[in-house]
Amino acid sequence: MTFFRSLSFLGAAAVLAAQTPPPAPPPPPPSPVPQVKLSVDNPASRLPNVPPNTVIITVGDVRITAAQFDQLIEMLPPQNRAQARGPQRKQLADNIVKILTLGEEAQRRKLDESPEFKTQQLFQDFNLLASLLASQITKDVQPSEADLQQYYDAHKTEFETIHARHILIRVQGSPTPVRPGQKDLTDAEALAKAQEIRKKIQDGADFAELAKTESDDAGSGAKGGELTPFRHGQMVPTFETAAFALKPGDLSEPVKSQYGYHLIQVISHDTKSLPEVRGDIENRVKPELTQKALNKTIDDLQKANPPVLDPLFFAPPAPLVPPTPITAPPPVGKSPGKK
Repeated sequence: MTFFRSLSFLGAAAVLAAQTPPPAPPPPPPSPVPQVKLSVDNPASRLPNVPPNTVIITVGDVRITAAQFDQLIEMLPPQNRAQARGPQRKQLADNIVKILTLGEEAQRRKLDESPEFKTQQLFQDFNLLASLLASQITKDVQPSEADLQQYYDAHKTEFETIHARHILIRVQGSPTPVRPGQKDLTDAEALAKAQEIRKKIQDGADFAELAKTESDDAGSGAKGGELTPFRHGQMVPTFETAAFALKPGDLSEPVKSQYGYHLIQVISHDTKSLPEVRGDIENRVKPELTQKALNKTIDDLQKANPPVLDPLFFAPPAPLVPPTPITAPPPVGKSPGKK
């Protein structure tokens, strides 16, 4: 038995690996004020540096080299590959050993000669070849400058970044806790206070100093109201709409959210250029272009060699006809309707 004859191996290994994803990190605690969502991309662990032809798994007559193990990982779902090369490498190997052990026993029992095996083998052969061709087509697809420019123009707002500061005046019912020694303001009282602070800023008061003493957002208030730069979709809707409508230096009217009333001042408004976000756009555009290329390949091949489906076997099912009710005949010797 050779490695490449075990055709059901790859799919089963992928299924087993997919059943044991890495544990998800706990969700962050809810924040009482709008916060920027940050993400950090961790580099994927790589396989140990051993010669590609080194045999790393032996099960009976099957020998799997380091190169073949890496090829198998490449055929796993993308979300499983980094873990399979790192902390779950041994777990994947254990799953492979289980599959090969069962596969060898199945061969000993001559299950590879059964009609069921041969049918599945036929389909899996073509399924694997189709996957390899799809991967080849994917590598050859590269977005053109026109593709990138078109996407950038249609999604330009997604690359806008606002650097702003704010002062929050809390209202009753807000998820933001009341500051020690402060009154739990009604909506009208909070609005009046926000308007009063706004007038002080317009008259020359320092925004940062007022944020430190008056803002109910303790986190940003300690920094003069300054927020981490944010994009569309990272703040509550009313806050975001008001902020992106302002020019640098502008001061908003009081903006209501579930937290209270915000006074927003924009520090800077930046839109990244196409060269700056080229890599991001390429990753977004390529899947759609790849799917189009695959569909075109399939269409061209089927036009050159049209598939044939049996019309009788694949005909739509006939509609169900309700049975005709049967009326019982009258008893012998009596006329219908008479006693």
